[in-house]
Amino acid sequence: MPTKDDILIGSLLVEEGLVTSEQLEAGLSEQKRAGGLICTVLVKLGFAAVDKIFGVLSRQLHIPYIKLKSANIEPLVIQKVPAKFASHYKIIPLEFKNNILVVAMADPLDIRTLDDLRLLLDVDVKGVLAGEREIEEAIRKYYGVGAETLERIIAQQSSPEELKIEGGNVEDIEAMAEDASIIKFVNQVLSEAVKERATDIHLEPFQNELRTRYRIDGILYDINIPDTIKYFHQAIVSRVKIMSELNIAEHRLPQDGRIKIKIGESELDLRVSTIPTAFGEAVHIRLLSPQFFLELNNLGFLPEDLRIVESMIKKPHGVIFVTGPTGSGKSTTLYAALARINSSAVKIITIEDPIEYQLRGVNQIQVNPKIGFTFATGLRHMLRHDPDVMMVGEVRDYETAEIAIRASLTGHLVFSTLHTNDAAGAVTRLLDMGIEPFLVSSSLECLVAQRLVRRICPKCKMQVQNSREAITQIAKDTGTAADNIVIYEGKGCQECRFTGFRGRTAIHEVLVVNHQIRELILARASSQQIKQKAVAQGMRTLRSSGLKKVLEGLTTYTEVIRVTQQEELPED
Repeated sequence: MPTKDDILIGSLLVEEGLVTSEQLEAGLSEQKRAGGLICTVLVKLGFAAVDKIFGVLSRQLHIPYIKLKSANIEPLVIQKVPAKFASHYKIIPLEFKNNILVVAMADPLDIRTLDDLRLLLDVDVKGVLAGEREIEEAIRKYYGVGAETLERIIAQQSSPEELKIEGGNVEDIEAMAEDASIIKFVNQVLSEAVKERATDIHLEPFQNELRTRYRIDGILYDINIPDTIKYFHQAIVSRVKIMSELNIAEHRLPQDGRIKIKIGESELDLRVSTIPTAFGEAVHIRLLSPQFFLELNNLGFLPEDLRIVESMIKKPHGVIFVTGPTGSGKSTTLYAALARINSSAVKIITIEDPIEYQLRGVNQIQVNPKIGFTFATGLRHMLRHDPDVMMVGEVRDYETAEIAIRASLTGHLVFSTLHTNDAAGAVTRLLDMGIEPFLVSSSLECLVAQRLVRRICPKCKMQVQNSREAITQIAKDTGTAADNIVIYEGKGCQECRFTGFRGRTAIHEVLVVNHQIRELILARASSQQIKQKAVAQGMRTLRSSGLKKVLEGLTTYTEVIRVTQQEELPED
């Protein structure tokens, strides 16, 4: 319930012009429903910035306001407060001098919390002001993800040796995996991954540690988790297996499964894979969310390339391949293409491994190699259902490639993916599989190579002086005068984990298979010869596409070079 003090502080915020009377009323109503401080509620509702509101509150209460994002807290101070206390009371220790512990808290006038801390820690405690969200971020930063949960489990054991359950039976492991604390810890790891925009979670056991990493914007980062996580390796793996309905008794063979979860407003489909290693099972979790699904015009295609792709996907027959390494966004591009042409007048059937996104009105098939249901098997049966458009998740072998190509020659439009370094490399890959050149040349319509580059963080984006080499390369590839080239980079800030990047965009190489390219395919020309011909006809290479985005201020020169370092540019 709002108190008199809350209303007085709210009125002061209105007087200062930080919120309107209507926003204050909305804040008080939300506070009545959910509880909490009025200042914290107003910040959560997005009515004002935390530093502005808490700055006013600091002057009103005569209590310092601390910006935790810029604070540098000593490890010895952090050790003064156990993780379970910091998490329970939502505080973070800042300084310890003369037996006085200064802690940051959202409500430094909360006498009950201060008294509890004095009793539990046996020191005098002084509270200063900080935003609730900033306190939660600081707890994760200094204590690690799930630190209080691991602390609680260890406290229940008489010695760490009791936690080593490698020799235990299946029932022991399953019981610990179902323990509320282990369940909470796994949920915390998943929740933190969503908050950090991670696409993958890696749990990798080594001799004396369990390494835990998130992949964010294509780069792997270690998660700050207490070292004691190594004692719970098997319990964590078993919990993930239970969630994904895998066999927890099987430790010798790789297993694959799926989990559907909801975190806040986000619904996620998790792809789980386990493999046996020298020191136990490693777990990989891929996070798939509907928010990752993008429209075709939001994939990063340059305008001229987008026009080509849109014309290609409307053809009545032929094969369109999207190529690139694992994790380059090939499937996302194919889904976007299917969504663009999907209508009641078109029958679309896909065969995938796994089905990553569900498309309304599209018949999607999941392969199951365990019972002999492969891409090739599914393709044969798909043809009996009178499709107009077919999508094959990946062409991995001769049989699948031949059926897909022959389907295109009988009046079907076929989409698929290949693992090649560039667009022209797809031709060589198909020929290496044993497909005849005349089949390749007569069926291929378009080849799209794709990579993902990190975007410059908009919060810390700044103009920089770059090397003459970079300026020269950009000028050459984009046809821009060197004097007009301006290059940007990210300085690094809290929002981007001090990397200078936040989010990703795609760069593309769109190769249209026209008459001249078909002749080269029939002559078994090398991929380099095909690429040279395509560039001469106006194709923009991956590196050229990337440098165009550097010129637009979307990414950096070094990022483009990193992603396209295997590219061999055709000779002039």
